[in-house]
Amino acid sequence: MSARFQAPISFVTTCRLSKAGLSRARFEQLQTRALARWLRQSVPHVRAYSNAPDRLQDLPVMDKARLLADFASYNVPGVTAEQVRNAMEHDFRVGSLTVGASTGTSGNRGFFVISDAERFRWLGTILAKTIADLLWHRQRVAIILPQGTGLYDSANQFRQIQLRFFDLSVGPDTWRGALEAFDPSVIVAPPKVLRHMAEQGFRVQPARVFSAAETLDPVDRPVIETAYGAPLEQIYMATEGLLGVTCRHGCLHLAEDSIHFEFEPAEDGLVTPLISSFRRDTQILARYRMNDLLRLAPEPCPCGSPLQAVEEVVGRMDDCFHLLGQSGRQLITPDVLRNALLTADPRITDFRIVQTGAQDIVLTLLPDLPSEAADRAKHQLETLLTRRGLRAEVTLARKPLTLNVTRKLRRVERCFAPDGGA
Repeated sequence: MSARFQAPISFVTTCRLSKAGLSRARFEQLQTRALARWLRQSVPHVRAYSNAPDRLQDLPVMDKARLLADFASYNVPGVTAEQVRNAMEHDFRVGSLTVGASTGTSGNRGFFVISDAERFRWLGTILAKTIADLLWHRQRVAIILPQGTGLYDSANQFRQIQLRFFDLSVGPDTWRGALEAFDPSVIVAPPKVLRHMAEQGFRVQPARVFSAAETLDPVDRPVIETAYGAPLEQIYMATEGLLGVTCRHGCLHLAEDSIHFEFEPAEDGLVTPLISSFRRDTQILARYRMNDLLRLAPEPCPCGSPLQAVEEVVGRMDDCFHLLGQSGRQLITPDVLRNALLTADPRITDFRIVQTGAQDIVLTLLPDLPSEAADRAKHQLETLLTRRGLRAEVTLARKPLTLNVTRKLRRVERCFAPDGGA
């Protein structure tokens, strides 16, 4: 079978497994069957799992550090991390395989290896989850990300889609004219870029707008939705794959039709996911610990999909603040800090909260924000810390917060290692 046929097969499978009316119990039966088949037929083909048990719960939990320490042992052809690095300087290919990496703007780079069949399978999945209702007409899709790979090229082999990649790393001014001339009907970009385009008056009128590749903060949504006159949707994806997409009700659903999720509890009712990508056969990700913090929805979405609903992708575990208090070191998640600030004054439209030391926090606000609003924001953070019995000094800074295309936007960030390391 041609690799291209994987796209329509995946499209139909994805639509069937996420459709309204399919019960959660029936979905879990189908998922369990696919997961068991993957554990028997695909997982043992990589060196790391050659003698592994075929029950998921018996496999060890892994993470990025473990994967990168012996990358070749987790993919069938034994592609090394060095081969991926070399290929990324040329055509993103190692033989017949497509390779790529994360931008590395928020830490160590993660790598991936996929076959052509998996590349088209990914295409069918993301089309089914994002623009299935638009495919009656030819769509012009603009992908704005820091790095392109052959992963997106497969879309241009189908008559209904014209996809163009715009390199965020060279800056929006470089490709603004080309984007406006392309006149995309669908745009996928980080929220900071969508907001920049809105504020700078880019002449585009997309029918669908998707936030991707960064945490979507509440301060960005109204600016973007007002500019484009359409609800801002979200694609939750990472180097590890497509993890979730919002439905037409605006609720983010996890991609459980291709990934099995386990959840480890974190602070304040949040969870960290362990993922097992049971529709990928070339590179095996089994019980892989993500660095993300999720707030799961307690009730099913009104859309009727059986897929797990998520209230919010809160941020990264790495950006949880670690502060000392009367009961020892405590952890504060990014959403708690962000929400405390945003409820201080509605005139706050951008900010940075950075932990720079064991007891040091820097709050940066825009220069034109009225002084009383800035003071109220600082007081709100200090009150939050006091109520939790934490000892920290909040320093207020005022400076422009300009678009930075060289790294992911993290409005709440920890630049301090609790163990005293770098």
